[in-house]
Amino acid sequence: MNERIEYLQKKARELTTSPGVYLMKDRTGKVIYVGKAKVLTNRVRSYFRTGAKHDEKVRKMVENVYDFDYIVTDSEFEALVLECSLIKQYNPKYNILLKDDKGYHYIQVTNEPFPRISAAKQKNDHDRFLGPYTSSYSVKQAVEEANRVFLLPSCRRKFPEDFKKARPCLNFHIKKCMGVCQGRYSEDEYQEIIRQALDYIKTGSVQSVQELTRQMEAAAEALDFEKAAHLRDRIRAIERIAQTQKIITGDEKNQDVIAGAQNYDMAAFVVLKFRGGRLTDKETFVLPDTFDLAGARNEFITRYYAGNQDIPKLVTLDEPVDDLELLHRWLSSLAGHSVTIAVPQRGEQKKLTLMAMNNASEQLSDRVGRTGREVAALDELARLLGLPAAPYYIEAYDISNLGDSGIVAGMVVFENGRPLKSAYKRFALKDMAGADDYASMKQVLTRRLNRYQEEKDSGEGFGRLPDLILLDGGKGHVSTVEPLIREMGFTIPVFGMVKDDKHRTRAIATDGGEIAISANRSAFTMVTRIQDEVHRFAISYQRKVHKKSSFQLELTKINGIGEKKAIKLITAFKTKEALKSATLQELQKAAGVPAQTAQELYDLVQSM
Repeated sequence: MNERIEYLQKKARELTTSPGVYLMKDRTGKVIYVGKAKVLTNRVRSYFRTGAKHDEKVRKMVENVYDFDYIVTDSEFEALVLECSLIKQYNPKYNILLKDDKGYHYIQVTNEPFPRISAAKQKNDHDRFLGPYTSSYSVKQAVEEANRVFLLPSCRRKFPEDFKKARPCLNFHIKKCMGVCQGRYSEDEYQEIIRQALDYIKTGSVQSVQELTRQMEAAAEALDFEKAAHLRDRIRAIERIAQTQKIITGDEKNQDVIAGAQNYDMAAFVVLKFRGGRLTDKETFVLPDTFDLAGARNEFITRYYAGNQDIPKLVTLDEPVDDLELLHRWLSSLAGHSVTIAVPQRGEQKKLTLMAMNNASEQLSDRVGRTGREVAALDELARLLGLPAAPYYIEAYDISNLGDSGIVAGMVVFENGRPLKSAYKRFALKDMAGADDYASMKQVLTRRLNRYQEEKDSGEGFGRLPDLILLDGGKGHVSTVEPLIREMGFTIPVFGMVKDDKHRTRAIATDGGEIAISANRSAFTMVTRIQDEVHRFAISYQRKVHKKSSFQLELTKINGIGEKKAIKLITAFKTKEALKSATLQELQKAAGVPAQTAQELYDLVQSM
């Protein structure tokens, strides 16, 4: 708790209702956060409100605020412009700061009789270099395309030293290499191919095709049909690559596509840059300590374009942002031309946002040790259910019963998209007047949340609250459990997992209806996996309980052994195998029965 909270609350209440910018400062007077507000007093008071439920990053910031300052502006637009300027000036710790750590990249042409073309991060004094370029993506793409089109060797052989010393490698046989190792190309011929490859990198596919076509026609007129055939093959290779590249076919050829993904306390944003209708660059930004993807998206866009001179006429986003008109006006003023901000729902543009989103998910997967599919599934599930963030910690429940007795429940936990088996729990339902799934589910959740109150200091097991609760059942289960959770003072989102008549996942249930999920492949796969796992876990516990009950009932057939003594025996020996391995004396001692009863017990156990 911030020891200055009362002072900060009082000062915030006295603020104006005008728009403006606020600057949070620590004990030393250093600015640690800059924000804008449409109504200053409302926004700043929200930070210091008693019982406010901030995410971890905001909570840490509030704990470190010693004082704050503010600047009143005439409009929210002026506040946005000023906010961007002050963030540049102060680089506050708790704002999103996009560090330019890309450095420079080069295309390297080795200085040897038969040169190789590759990507490089540093120059040397021996080889030839093209660049510098700021994008590693565009350099890598250009090098890969040139090597593929012109069939340049990628092996480690040295030429001409290694001519005809070994058979051509697989790349030659699958037509990915011209086979320099066979010694069929002179140094001058190879140098001409390298020149053509570098021209292709410098001028692009259209100009290269035009030049190669001219050379092919000249070779054909000179009756050099072998050379003409080689040039024809290169032209076809360039055309094939152009067909497989991501090309925008709409009217707007220049645009940025922005999408984000989140994994608990980390987010990633990817910007795909299309220029001239062709994907020319990809920029990736990973943001640690980010719990609110929607809020981060707003802030990321302003940080990314602040001072950016290359702003296209179209910016496409994966999700809507707050103050869309304000952002449009600000981007247009920076760019010097009108900028359209689009959030497509279908068609080619939607596919582009999904492409960017998948790239963001893959970037996160590298950081958190999860597959891109798992990260994407959690992110997609959050959007589908309207959650503020991806559900990092999910609990799922299923009831299993055999008639009116032996009613049990299973709880499974998925953390970061994967089963956390150490946190699985079993429940034996108590005092149930019949097989009532709704009452059973209510009892289970009541017991679970009561245990949280007892164990919350541990932060583990029952002492940890989930980001999402999934129930195996429909809206009736949700309507039963959701009010209970609210009454107990919790705000955990609850949804049901609905099956079809073939016991396969069909939809997500709310207290008011259903949400179809089959079209959302990543989320559908994850929910199906969770539902199958909780059902398996509950059923396995039910079978174990039923087997134990049947065994216990069998023991009570012996005169002198009632229910209590049967339970004592099962508790002492745990399994049937252990019971069968026990000696006569061990059975007599555990059950506390006379020798004759013990002998009857021993004979029964051995016959089972």
